[in-house]
Amino acid sequence: MRILITGVNGFVGRHLATHLQRERPQQRLFGTALEDDWAPGIAGRQLDLCDEASTHQLIDEIKPNVIYHLAAQAFVPRSFEYPWETLENNIRAQLNILEACLSAGIQPRIVIVSSGEIYGAVSPSELPIAETAALRPNSPYSVSKVTQDLLAYQYFVASGLPILRARPFNHFGPGQNTRFMAADFARQVVRMECGAAPILQVGNLETRRDFTDVRDIVRAYVCLAEQGEAGEAYNIASGVSHSGGDVVRVLQELTAVRFRVAVQRERFRPSDAPAILGDASRLRSTTGWEPQIPFRQSLHDILQQFREEMAQDPASV
Repeated sequence: MRILITGVNGFVGRHLATHLQRERPQQRLFGTALEDDWAPGIAGRQLDLCDEASTHQLIDEIKPNVIYHLAAQAFVPRSFEYPWETLENNIRAQLNILEACLSAGIQPRIVIVSSGEIYGAVSPSELPIAETAALRPNSPYSVSKVTQDLLAYQYFVASGLPILRARPFNHFGPGQNTRFMAADFARQVVRMECGAAPILQVGNLETRRDFTDVRDIVRAYVCLAEQGEAGEAYNIASGVSHSGGDVVRVLQELTAVRFRVAVQRERFRPSDAPAILGDASRLRSTTGWEPQIPFRQSLHDILQQFREEMAQDPASV
């Protein structure tokens, strides 16, 4: 079995590779990334998936049985600053992969990662959000993910590619970029533990999101690749919402430092849904997947990651 993970050096890609190496050690892992930095056991290729010829060559050489397409510009605020970069990167890369599979004459199981962001702002009566909900993208990022989602469905219908559409809601855990809220707050707390001023800089703490640990997210991807129904869309969500204020409260409980909170308006998004809560019952009924790692444990593990990094190299945190 040959498995290709695009974006294998990213936050989710590293966790997926680790999970597969542990749980499916007999499978051969291949990966793509923009940087040449591969974990042991991965046959990596430094590649821009927007390069059509190089992508076709890669797929033709590997002829993967399974593809996890994770590579994307995933930071919502950046998509407002550079909308075309986000649209081109996220859509063109996927298109090249799908066309390359057709050109190579293969039909791998393909997990396309869409996003819970595609549902946009919903009314309280629409919560939790099911896969049948209307798509109301409210950022260039979510527009790109709607396009990826529907493009995947179109290639399933028109070409018969066995594509699974994953719609993960917010995920977090050790190794996440500090552009994202939980990692940003946790790093600030660890800096305070090392002597920085006890002031936590935050944005909008009122919005509520459905958080799932990244280690549970990658288990869901594998469940979909192995058990999902081709052509279907699947929410991946915990079914529990937490506010930014909840993140702050738990971090305060996990540190001995007493800090105060400073709200910064520049950290607010131009548009933001007040509450998001996902319904993952389709995924559960199809695969038996359940989230296993509690919200508090995830935040504890993120803190510990930064504490370990600080102990090894204070300048890195």
